[in-house]
Amino acid sequence: MSPEINISGLSFRAISPDTSFEIYTLANGVRLIHQQVDSAVAYCALMINAGSRDELVHETGVAHLAEHLLFKGTHKRKAHHILSRLENVGGDLNAYTTKEDTCIHAAFLEEYYARTLELFSDIVFGNKISQKAFNLERNVVVDEIKSCKDNPSELIFDDFDHLLFPDHTLGNNTLGTERSVGKLNKTVVEQFIRRNYCTDQIVLSSVGKISFRRLVYFAEKYFGEIPFNSQKILRVVPVVHPFFDKTVNKRGHQSHCILGTTCDSSDRNFRVAMAMLANLLGGPGMNTRLNMSMRERNGWVYHVEASYVPYSDIGTFNIYFGTDKINLERCVTQVERELANLKKKALTGMQMKRLQQQVAGQIAIASDSNEARMLSAAKSLLMFDRIDSIRDMIMQVHDMKPEYLRDVANQVFKRLSRLTYI
Repeated sequence: MSPEINISGLSFRAISPDTSFEIYTLANGVRLIHQQVDSAVAYCALMINAGSRDELVHETGVAHLAEHLLFKGTHKRKAHHILSRLENVGGDLNAYTTKEDTCIHAAFLEEYYARTLELFSDIVFGNKISQKAFNLERNVVVDEIKSCKDNPSELIFDDFDHLLFPDHTLGNNTLGTERSVGKLNKTVVEQFIRRNYCTDQIVLSSVGKISFRRLVYFAEKYFGEIPFNSQKILRVVPVVHPFFDKTVNKRGHQSHCILGTTCDSSDRNFRVAMAMLANLLGGPGMNTRLNMSMRERNGWVYHVEASYVPYSDIGTFNIYFGTDKINLERCVTQVERELANLKKKALTGMQMKRLQQQVAGQIAIASDSNEARMLSAAKSLLMFDRIDSIRDMIMQVHDMKPEYLRDVANQVFKRLSRLTYI
C-alpha cells in the first residue's frame, strides 16, 4: 500500500514545508524533484504515469503484474540480486500500482543514493522477464486476487467503481480478475511496459541529505543515456453513467454499503472544497459528522468514512460504512440527512473556522513524514506538473468560503448511487 499523505483528496497537494523542492529535467524527459533535509535516512521513488486505466481490452491486470515482474530479473541481475541490493545495507525496496501510476520506492541510508538510483534504472529500463518468472508471478497475483475476495470491506470499493465506470478501465480492479490475469502472457507484459514506461512520463522524487547538484549528477549518470521515449496512448475520458442501486447477497454477518457518485477533478478550488466536505463528513478524525451520529450517538457502526478521489480527468466521492443488517436503512437515512443539511445551509462562521483549523492541522502533521512528502511530490508533479507549499495549501483552506462549500455540496450530492452487500 502507498504510504503517501491521504487526507480525503488532498494527498497530492500537501507536500512541501518551507524548504522548497528543486526540479530538473533530463534531456530524455525524465523529471527529477528533490528536497534536501538533514536526516540520515533518505527516501526516493521512481513514479511512472501508467496504471490499470492504461490497459487495453485484452490487458486487464497487466499493469499490476508488470510491477511485480520488475523485481524478477534484469539483463544483469537475478531476482535475489535485486532484492539484496538495498536490503544488504539495511534499506527497504517496495512498489505499488494504482489506476493511474506505478511507483517503485525505497528508504535507505543517505550514503547509498548512487546505489539506489542505479538499481531503479536497471529495474525499469534493463528489465528482463523470463518465462519461468512470468509463470510463477502470475500465480502469485492470482492468489492475491483470491485473498481480496475474503475481505468484503475492500472488495465493495472495487465493485462500486465497476458500476460507476462499467465501460471504462477506471472501473476495473487494479489486480485484474483470475480469468483476465490467467489469459496474460509474457509478450503482453513486455508490450505494456514498452508502450507506457516512457521517459517523459517518469518522475524521480527524492527527500534526503544530499545536495541537488550531486543528485542531478547521479540522475544524469544512471538515466541520462536512456533514449527519449514518448509512445504513451492518450487516455479516454470516462462517460458518466446513470444512477444505480444494487444489492448483492454475500451471506455475511455484517452489511456493507457505499453511497457515491462521480464529480469534477479539474478545478483546483473544487478539489479542495470536496476534500474539506469529505473530511467534515467522514475524514480521519473521530469527531466527523457521520462518526458522531452513526457511532457515538447510536452505536450503529464501528467504522464509517467519506473520501474524494481525484483522477486526471474525473473524480469520485463516496461514503462507506459497515453495520448489522437491522441498522442498514437507519444508517442510509442518517447519511442522507447529513448530506441534506450540507446542501440546505452553509456552515456557520464557527463551524467553518473549526473545519479549516482541523484540515490545516491534518495537512501539516501528515506532511511531517519525509516519505509521504517524497511520494506526494512525485504524484503532484506527475499529475499537475506543479507542487504547492504547505503554506499555500493551508492558505487556500483558510480562504474557502462556506457558501462555496454549500454550492459544491448541492452540485455533487444531488443523488448518490448505492451498492450494498447483505
